[in-house]
Amino acid sequence: MIVAGIGSRRGVGVEDILAAVAAGMGGAGLPDQVPDVLATGPTKRGEAAIFEAGQRLQREVRVIEAEFLHAAEPRLLTRSAASQAATGSPSLAEAAALAAAGPAGRLLAPRTVCGPVTCAIARDGSGQ
Repeated sequence: MIVAGIGSRRGVGVEDILAAVAAGMGGAGLPDQVPDVLATGPTKRGEAAIFEAGQRLQREVRVIEAEFLHAAEPRLLTRSAASQAATGSPSLAEAAALAAAGPAGRLLAPRTVCGPVTCAIARDGSGQ
């Protein structure tokens, strides 16, 4: 399972999210694929564009609770004081991707910054 973790500034558009997912997948060496799941954190519950992107991609969007984001922190590749202040996670995109991918999940690359959106791609332990 491939997970795209999403972080963003407030009020981003769906095209911003879709562009970040495409850039993240490309950066992870999967340019022609669509992730199986999108994931984000509780501070992004109100960001309609993330959920609209999930609808357009015909993929589930999982909101990962803070305790699971925190549990993923030792596996992060990127840390940002701005992300920590805004979301409570040093890399919301990476933490959400890792948490959704499960305890054996791993990041395929550091998060990608695409304008106002960050995207991190993780693969679960199954390798599929």
